[in-house]
Amino acid sequence: MASEEASLRALESLMTEFFHNCTTNERKREIEELLNNFAQQIGAWRFCLYFLSSTRNDYVMMYSLTVFENLINKMWLGVPSQDKMEIRSCLPKLLLAHHKTLPYFIRNKLCKVIVDIGRQDWPMFYHDFFTNILQLIQSPVTTPLGLIMLKTTSEELACPREDLSVARKEELRKLLLDQVQTVLGLLTGILESIWDKHSVTAATPPPSPSSGESGGDLLSSLLQSPSAAKLLNQPIPILDSESEYICSLALECLAHLFSWIPLSTSITPSLLTTIFHFARFGCDTRARKMSSVNGSSQNSVLSQERGRLGILAMSCINELMSKNCVPMEFEEYLLRMFQQTFYLLQKITKENNAHTVKSRLEELDESYIEKFTDFLRLFVSVHLRRIESYSQFPVVEFLALLFKYTFHQPTHEGYFSCLDIWTLFLDYLTSKIKSRLADKEAVLNRYEDALVLLLTEVLNRIQFRYNQAQLEELDDETLDDDQTEWQRYLRQSLEVVAKVMELLPTHAFSTLFPVLQDNLEVYLGLQQFVVTSGTGHRLNITAENDCRRLHCSLRDLSSLLQAVGRLAEYFIGDVFAARFNDALTVVERLVKVTLYGSQIKLYNIETAVPSVLKPDLIDVHAQSLAALQAYSHWLAQFYSEVHRQNPEQFISLVSTALEAITPLISSKVQEKLLLSACHLLVSLATTVRPVFLIRIPAVQKVFNRITDTSAQRLPDKAQVLVCRALSNVLLLPWPNLPESEQQWAVRSTNHASLISALTREYRHLKSSAILPQRKVRLEDTKVIIHQTLSVLEDIVESISGESTKSRQICYQSLQESVQVSLALFPAFIHQSDVTDEMLSFFLTLFQGLRVQMGVPFTEQIIQTFLNMFTREQLAESILHEGSTGCRVVEKFLKILQVVVQEPGQVFKPFLPSIISLCMEQVYPIIAERSSPDVKAELFELLFRVLHHNWRYFFKSSVLASVQRGMAEEQMENEAQFSAIMQAFGQSFLQPDIHLFKQNLFYLETLNTKQKLYHKKIFRTTMLFQFVNVLLQVLVHKSHDLLQEEIGIAIYNMASVDFDSFYSAFLTEFLASCDGVDSNQKNVLGRNFKMDRDLPSFTQNVHRLVNDLRYYRLCNDSLPPGTVKL
Repeated sequence: MASEEASLRALESLMTEFFHNCTTNERKREIEELLNNFAQQIGAWRFCLYFLSSTRNDYVMMYSLTVFENLINKMWLGVPSQDKMEIRSCLPKLLLAHHKTLPYFIRNKLCKVIVDIGRQDWPMFYHDFFTNILQLIQSPVTTPLGLIMLKTTSEELACPREDLSVARKEELRKLLLDQVQTVLGLLTGILESIWDKHSVTAATPPPSPSSGESGGDLLSSLLQSPSAAKLLNQPIPILDSESEYICSLALECLAHLFSWIPLSTSITPSLLTTIFHFARFGCDTRARKMSSVNGSSQNSVLSQERGRLGILAMSCINELMSKNCVPMEFEEYLLRMFQQTFYLLQKITKENNAHTVKSRLEELDESYIEKFTDFLRLFVSVHLRRIESYSQFPVVEFLALLFKYTFHQPTHEGYFSCLDIWTLFLDYLTSKIKSRLADKEAVLNRYEDALVLLLTEVLNRIQFRYNQAQLEELDDETLDDDQTEWQRYLRQSLEVVAKVMELLPTHAFSTLFPVLQDNLEVYLGLQQFVVTSGTGHRLNITAENDCRRLHCSLRDLSSLLQAVGRLAEYFIGDVFAARFNDALTVVERLVKVTLYGSQIKLYNIETAVPSVLKPDLIDVHAQSLAALQAYSHWLAQFYSEVHRQNPEQFISLVSTALEAITPLISSKVQEKLLLSACHLLVSLATTVRPVFLIRIPAVQKVFNRITDTSAQRLPDKAQVLVCRALSNVLLLPWPNLPESEQQWAVRSTNHASLISALTREYRHLKSSAILPQRKVRLEDTKVIIHQTLSVLEDIVESISGESTKSRQICYQSLQESVQVSLALFPAFIHQSDVTDEMLSFFLTLFQGLRVQMGVPFTEQIIQTFLNMFTREQLAESILHEGSTGCRVVEKFLKILQVVVQEPGQVFKPFLPSIISLCMEQVYPIIAERSSPDVKAELFELLFRVLHHNWRYFFKSSVLASVQRGMAEEQMENEAQFSAIMQAFGQSFLQPDIHLFKQNLFYLETLNTKQKLYHKKIFRTTMLFQFVNVLLQVLVHKSHDLLQEEIGIAIYNMASVDFDSFYSAFLTEFLASCDGVDSNQKNVLGRNFKMDRDLPSFTQNVHRLVNDLRYYRLCNDSLPPGTVKL
C-alpha cells in the first residue's frame, strides 16, 4: 500500500500547489499535464478509489471523481468486465458510508458518476441501479441521498447530454417512463406525510376577525367544493430543517420530472393538491414576521427556506402549465390547478386592516413573485382559450385579481411583466372578436368594465400627478436597446392604451381627452406669466412648489401627447366618418398648441429652474409637433374627402401648422425641436401633399432660407429633411387631381433651380478635381461632397417608389451632379471615406432611377467602376483600409446586384466581366480570410447572377421543354457555373454560421425556382459532394443551430435520385468514414431505413450522425492494441 500512500501524499501536495495563488501559469500547465497523463493510465482508477476513501482533501476527491467520470463516459467500453463489477460495487458503498460527511459538491459529483454508470449499464449489467435508488428514498435515514440520486438520474438519463446511440437513448427513456408512476407515488407520499405529521402537531389558533382568511364568496365559486377550500385554509405547518430539506429535494425532483414526462393521469389530484399546499409557503408572510420578531438569524434562515419551498412548488406548477398539448382526461386536473392557484392569488392580493396589497407583495420573496407572474402569463397565453368556455370558471373575477396584482407590484420589472400579460389578454380578445364578429357585442360587454378600469389605471401610472414617487425613480439618461428606462415604461404603457382603444374606441377617447385637456390648460395659461426682461423673455414662476407642480404638469402633458399620437391610427380608414369629430377636435387642439409654442418662443424663455423647466418646455413643444405628425394620414384622408366642396377648414389647419413650423427651422433652435418640426414638414409634403402648399408664404420662406448660400446651414439631419420636404413638394403628384392639372412644367423648372442652388459648390469641384489637392483644400472638399451627397441621396431615395413623371423630373435636375460625381470618382479612389459616400449615392441612383438614367450612361458608370476596381485596388480596400474599405467594396457589389437583376437584354453584355470580377478578383482575396466582411455581399451577387440570368447558363429550347426528359438542356458557360458552385461548397467548410445559413438558403431557392439539383451538371458532378459536406458538418457539430435546415437540404438533394443515394452514395459515405469498423458501418447502413418522406428521412440522417459520433467515441475509448473480432 506504500505506493498508494505515497501517491496520495504527492497528489495532495500537487493539488495544494496548483491552487496556491503564488503558483505561476507555467507551473500550473506542468501540473495539469502530469495529472492528465496519470488519468490516462490503465488502472489509474484503483489509485483513485484509494484516494477517495483515504483523503479529506477536496481537490484530491474532485480530481479522483473526474478520473472516474472520464473513464465511464469515454473509455467504459474497453474496461474489463471484472473491473466494471468492482467499480459498480465500490462507488455506491463509498457513497453510503460517507454521504453524511462529504462536502455537498463532492457528494453530488459522486452521485453523478454512479448515475453515469447506470446510463451505460442499466438494466443489463447493473440491474439493481434503479431499485437501489427507490430503496434509498424509502429508508428514512437515506431519503435525501435517494432524492439527489433520483434527480440526477432524471437529468442524465431522460435527456442524455453525452453521446449515446439513438437506440440506447430511446431505451433509457422507455425504462424511465415505466418507473414514473412508482416515483410520483413515492414523492407524493413523502410530501404528504411530512405535511400531515407537522399539521397535526401545529396548534391551530382560532382565526382572528382581522385576518380575513375565511375565504369569502369568490373562493367558494373558484373551488366548487367546500372541502378543498377548508383544506387550503389550514394554517401552514412549521417544519424542522431536516423536513424542509427533504421537501425541497422532492419538489426539485418533481420539477425536473415534469419537464419531460407527458401530462397523464399518473399526475394524480392528490399530488397536485400537495404541490399547492407547498406553494402556500411562498405567500405566507407570518414566517417572515416571526423571524424578524424573534430576531435570531436561525429563524430568518428558516423563513428563507420556507419561502424557497413556495418557489420550488411554483416551478413544478409552471412546468405543467407550459405544456400546450393537454390530453382530454387531464383537462379537469388543469381546471383544478387554476382554481387552486387563483386561491393563492386571492390570498396574496387580499387587503385588510394590517396590510395594503403592496406591502404584502413587498414582504414576499422576489423570486416567488416572478414565478407567480410566469404562471399568470402561461395561463393567459396557453390556456385561457381552453378555460374560458368552462361556465364554472369566473374569468372576470380572475381579471379583477390580476388587476390588483398588477398595480401593486413592488418593482418596475414586475409591473412590466404584468403589462405583458395584459397585452397577451388584449391580443387574445382582439383575435377572438375578429373570428366571431356575430357576438362581438356580447364579448365586449363581458369585459368592458375591466378594460376601462385597466385603461384608467395605466394612464394614471404614467402621470406624475398620480405616481410621482415611482416615476422619479425611472432613469431617463442611460440608453438600453435604444431607449431609456422611462421611455420603455411609457412605450409599454401606451401599447396597452392603444390595444384598449382598438377594442373600445369611444370609451378610450373619452377617458384620455379630458386628462389631456386639463394639462393643456396649464400649458396654454403660461402666457400670462411671461414677462419681458432686459435679456429677453422670462417665465415669472419662481416659488419652488409652483415650479415643481409645473414640472410635473409638463412631463404629464408630454406623455399624454405621445398617447394621443399613438392613437391616430384608430381614426382613419373605414371609421374616418364615424370618428371624424373626435379626430378634428384633437387635430385643432394640436395645431393650436404648436402655434402657441412657436409664437411665444417657450423654447427660448428664461426660467427659475433652467436645468429642469427648459428641457420640459422644449419636450412638450417637440411632442406636440410629433403628435400632429401622427395625424398626417388622417389629414390626407380629410383632404381627399373635402377638396371638392369646402376645403376652408382643411386649408386653415395646414396653413396654421406651417406657421408653427417655419420659425423653428433655424440653426439657433435646439436640435430636438428642430428635428420634430422638420419631420412634420416632411409628412405634410409627402403624405398630405396639398396642392396649395407651394403658395403658402411660410413654405416660400423655407425655400428662400435653404437656397440662400449666405444663411447658416442647418445641422446635417435637419438639412436633409428640409431638402427632402421641399423636393417632394415639387415632385410628388397632387392627390385627387388629373394628370393635366399637375402643372409639371412649372414644377420641373422650380425643382431644377432648387437642386442647382443646393449643388452649386459641388458642381464647381469638377474643374478642380484634376489638380493635386492641398491638405486643407482636401478637407473642405470632403465636407462639400458629404453635405451635398447626403442631401441628393435622400431626395432620390424618397421618390424611388413614386410615379415615372416624378422620377424623370428628379433625374433631369440631378443629371449634371451625377456626371460630376462620376468625373470626381477616379480622383478619390484612394480616399475610402469619400468613395464610400459616392458609392452609396450611385447605389441609390441605380435602385431608384436606373430607367431614367438611360442605358448608355448606366453602361458608362458600370464600365468606370469595373475599370477602377482592379485586383490591386480591391486588395487595398479589403486588406488595408479596414471596415471603410470593406464597406466600399460591399456597396460596389450591391450596385452590381441591382444591375444583374435588371430584366431584358440591356445589361447582359456585362455578365462575363461581372462574373470574372467576382470569381477571379474578389473571391481569391476573401476566400481564405476568416472575417465575414464582403462575403455575404459577394455570395448574394453570385446568387442574383444565377437566379436572374439562368438562361446565360442553361439555354432552354422550346423543343427540349416539349420533349421533357428526352433532350437534356444545353449548358453554356460551364466553367463559370462550376466555379460559382465550388465557391458555395467551400463556404460550407467555414465557421461563419450566418454565411452558411444564407448560402444554404440560396441553393435551396435556386432548386425551388430553377430545379438546380435536377440539372445534369449538378446531378452528375456535384450533388453528392454537397451532401457529403453537409453530413460532415452535422457530424462535426460545427453548425448545430442549423441542424434542421441542413437536414431538409440533404433530403432535397437526395430526393433527386433516391436510388443512387441509397445504393451508391450511402455505401461510399460509410466506406470513407474513419474511426469506425466494418461491422459498425454495416449497422449504421442497416439502421438508415429507405424512407422517402421528409420527416422519416431527416430522422434517419440525425440517427446516422448521432450513432456515427457514438461509435467513434466508443472506439477511441478502447485500450491500445485491442483486437476486435
